[in-house]
Amino acid sequence: MKRPEQFEMTAEEKIFDAPDAEKPKVVKPRDAATLILVRGGREVMMGQRSKGHVFMPDKWVFPGGRVDPQDARAKAATELTPETEALLKLGGVIRRPPRAYALAATRETLEETGLIVGGASGPELDKLQFVARAITPPYRPRRFDARFFLADAEEVLASFEPVAGEELLHTKWFSLDDAEALDLPSITRFVLKEVRLRLAGQAVEPPFLRFLRGSHQMDRLKS
Repeated sequence: MKRPEQFEMTAEEKIFDAPDAEKPKVVKPRDAATLILVRGGREVMMGQRSKGHVFMPDKWVFPGGRVDPQDARAKAATELTPETEALLKLGGVIRRPPRAYALAATRETLEETGLIVGGASGPELDKLQFVARAITPPYRPRRFDARFFLADAEEVLASFEPVAGEELLHTKWFSLDDAEALDLPSITRFVLKEVRLRLAGQAVEPPFLRFLRGSHQMDRLKS
């Protein structure tokens, strides 16, 4: 494997939200996965987190959540491409099979939006692109090691009408411009810009965002 290309983030490029007023005890990040559904190359699926959430209340996000142990064993119509699997193994110790992250993203999409990714045989994982990985900084009280996937909704969904759930409210499709105008977490805004690059035809390696030695760092993962 090639070593990832490293970049120091400038003050204008900070991609994590600011620390809370009080410095919390450092906690271990939990594995998480997110699915960014794109329709017609110009709309993305997003929902608003409820006011009652301790983590990012009221913010607009892509559907996603924590990886469960059973995700690694869930059925799939097709598996990840070798390239995607290799990229998911980069960035240090990986605690789960790569397919677990992709299947968690599709499961969370169903639970939060009512949209079924795939058919009776399960999702087609080879149609999911790995677009980013981000670890919440140690100064945040809740931390996640999140993988972001991208999929063409017209290739993976049978229905395009989402439903609101307990975790995501007002779930609907937004144009890319309208999505950027929403109240987004910093990391979501950053990943949305990465999605724009891909939809514009640019070949970009997945960024790996984390907080090291007191500063933000971005690596471009290369298999």
